[in-house]
Amino acid sequence: MTSRHMKVKPEIKQQYGFYVDTSKCTGCKTCQVSCKDRSDLPVGVNFRRVYEYGGGVWRKDAETGVVSQDVFAYYTSISCNHCTKPACVEACITYAMHKRAEDGLVVVDTSQCIGCEACAQACPYDAPQMDHAKGHMTKCDGCFDRVAKGLKPTCVESCPMRALDYGLMEELQAKYPEATRPDIAPLPSSDYTQPNLLIAKNRLHQPTGSKRGDVLNYAEV
Repeated sequence: MTSRHMKVKPEIKQQYGFYVDTSKCTGCKTCQVSCKDRSDLPVGVNFRRVYEYGGGVWRKDAETGVVSQDVFAYYTSISCNHCTKPACVEACITYAMHKRAEDGLVVVDTSQCIGCEACAQACPYDAPQMDHAKGHMTKCDGCFDRVAKGLKPTCVESCPMRALDYGLMEELQAKYPEATRPDIAPLPSSDYTQPNLLIAKNRLHQPTGSKRGDVLNYAEV
């Protein structure tokens, strides 16, 4: 077994990640569809998913008849976040899931993967997904082949609202100073895996762990 497959923490030379502006995202799912098309993914496998999170109620005052509401909804486009502390890598028993030293991307060595799905069970973002036809796990690889040619990932280039971006984390942080850690519902706490994802928050956003709403499009993700 080579050192590349040993479960050791590589010295990350640079770290790529994503930026998502939830104030711009309209839930059109162009990013999701373009990613699926590029990777020729089967039914049931989506490397990028668009979550619709919403809640609130309408109320009518029995005495005055005045109607009030606190209804809200917003969309969040999520793929693999190429975490600094990837739970999938820690869970992988064959060392197939690993973090690349050259760019910090988390990828699958399909020659090592046995399809046990331990990585999928560990990931709080549902990034690793089993391709039963191929017999191994698959996931977003940050379109590293496109990035090597100076291009953006397919999802980023396809977004009609320019709600997505991708690049070195320090460059994204400088470009989007208003962006924060992705601690919004329905996402888990960023403390867990330290995702390389920056979020520009929708004004209606709810914090991670909020019970005010729910994912409204489970059938689509």
